[in-house]
Amino acid sequence: MSHTPVESSAPGKVILFGEHAVVYGEPAIAVPVSEVEARATVEPAPSNSGLTLIAADLEERFTLAEAPAGDPLALAARLTLDRLSVPVPDATVVVRSSIPIASGLGSGAAVSTAVVRALAEFMGGALSSAQVSELVFEVEKIHHGTPSGIDNTVIAYEQPVYFVRAESSSPRLVSVGAPFTLVIADTGLPSPTKRLVSRVRVGWKRDRTRYGTLFEKIGDVAREGYRKIEAGDVEALGPLMDRNHALLVQLGVSSPTLDRLVDAAREAGASGAKLSGAGQGGNMLALVDPGDAEDVTRKLKGAGATHVICTTVA
Repeated sequence: MSHTPVESSAPGKVILFGEHAVVYGEPAIAVPVSEVEARATVEPAPSNSGLTLIAADLEERFTLAEAPAGDPLALAARLTLDRLSVPVPDATVVVRSSIPIASGLGSGAAVSTAVVRALAEFMGGALSSAQVSELVFEVEKIHHGTPSGIDNTVIAYEQPVYFVRAESSSPRLVSVGAPFTLVIADTGLPSPTKRLVSRVRVGWKRDRTRYGTLFEKIGDVAREGYRKIEAGDVEALGPLMDRNHALLVQLGVSSPTLDRLVDAAREAGASGAKLSGAGQGGNMLALVDPGDAEDVTRKLKGAGATHVICTTVA
């Protein structure tokens, strides 16, 4: 166990292709977004004080022994200690995050990843990316109900991933043939992942043929996107993003706000744009030439985006 503070961080993420369909066995592609991050610090505390968890941004503080039922920070800590087969330490875990909550940027998974990594290092344990991902997936069930596993995977590995739920124990890391630039715009509205995933499931149970066809078409987009990314064919990605968004609209998970931002990005010169994540609120993303990023950013802010991030995937 460390006698000095230990700090760990984890990036945000966006889903490039395949949201919702990934829950039903189709592939999806996600990429890390290092411009935002969650950070966890673990430091020694007085003897017999137990483990204290502090969510600084939410102004929450409690001990592991007195944690609220179903608290994700507490579950991440317990799972880590259990995996390492170590007792609860006398320590304090402080978590801070610049990732907006419920926006599709993987806030919950990033926080859990940072906590698992920092606490494991503090306890003198070593966890692989696969082991971190596995533990964080258990915490994701609190946030999402029936998570696909893509958030914990891309964030734990910190690399673009081609994700298929049945292959989640050995994710396929994407080799990016040529860098490409994304502009990510926040609607300022929450994206209630658990509720939207549940609503799509209700629709699928009611009409499996229609929803199954939509899922398969979304999966086809992700498969094609994977091939184009590895080949370095950046120009092909924009139309694929447009096609993916149209299919998500048919699934009923877009919204007037998201559609307005998608249209604004295209009008400003983006070669493609789509919602990213569960939908209704949260974020949309646009594929842009680096030289057009400022114009697209201005247009998105003028259309009501509350926050805009520019990131390069390489």
